[in-house]
Amino acid sequence: MKFAVHQLSRQGGREKNEDRMGYSYTREAVLLVVADGMGGHPKGEVAAQLAVQTVSDLFQRQAQPSLSNVAGFLSEALMAAHQAIVDHGNAHAMLDNPRTTLVVAVIQNGYVQWIHSGDSRIYLVRQGKLLQRSRDHSYAEKHIMIRGQADPMNRNILFTCLGSPVAPLFDVSDPIFLHEGDRVLLCSDGLWAELSDEHIAEQLARGRVQDAVPVLVDEALELGGAHGDNVTVLALDWETPGDFEPTHMISTEGVSDGVFASTIQAAGNIDASLDDFDDAAIERSIAEINEAIRRSSARKGSNP
Repeated sequence: MKFAVHQLSRQGGREKNEDRMGYSYTREAVLLVVADGMGGHPKGEVAAQLAVQTVSDLFQRQAQPSLSNVAGFLSEALMAAHQAIVDHGNAHAMLDNPRTTLVVAVIQNGYVQWIHSGDSRIYLVRQGKLLQRSRDHSYAEKHIMIRGQADPMNRNILFTCLGSPVAPLFDVSDPIFLHEGDRVLLCSDGLWAELSDEHIAEQLARGRVQDAVPVLVDEALELGGAHGDNVTVLALDWETPGDFEPTHMISTEGVSDGVFASTIQAAGNIDASLDDFDDAAIERSIAEINEAIRRSSARKGSNP
């Protein structure tokens, strides 16, 4: 595989940035993930961080160097992330669990497939045109699908997410074969709330992703103004014809079977995700993630 990738997250008019993102890869598989911690509930940044770390950890365990079942991995990873958040809330006796949206994509054998819960989105762009995007789990999106028009009064109201008392709803896409030059973009709602799908697709197709992403983020922040949301974008350029610049190219041709690379981190400042934790709390959070994955794997193994 050969691809270029760029990620950027910036704080809007919010008290803090609760978005988290990152990508991981082995010789034969690529993982992309964005989570947007939800305001109105405590510790949204913790929910988002637990989600991306849990998904990345499970990917590392199962991609050896490829996943045996991409759709199965996506469903298992999302549910493990949800359970990690619920367990964190229980372990800390929280009256209301942290919550987050989540969108995860895997590229393997030249195909991209994704899962999402909430309103963090994925866009697939081909030759400057939007080929496909995820559909939000929001009342506004449902209104569009039923009546063909937007319902601005309910734009921010979701009917599912990770960390809620009930199991999250989610959608898994069909696998789509990628063409050279296709662009895959994952983002929080801070981007698409300000920019149209058509504009995102057009801008993403202009030049390199490392140039397009900062422009999109700046535009969304400017339009959002003082009360705008945080904006997080992770975009990948798939095997563009011609030579990659060495500083912007990732090639997995020389990666051995046992190697796993990851940039899973806090948005913006790499240390920001752990600002609210001391060392003991960090160890407890990691233990909770691993325990959630262990239980998820055990439940899967017990199914007929």
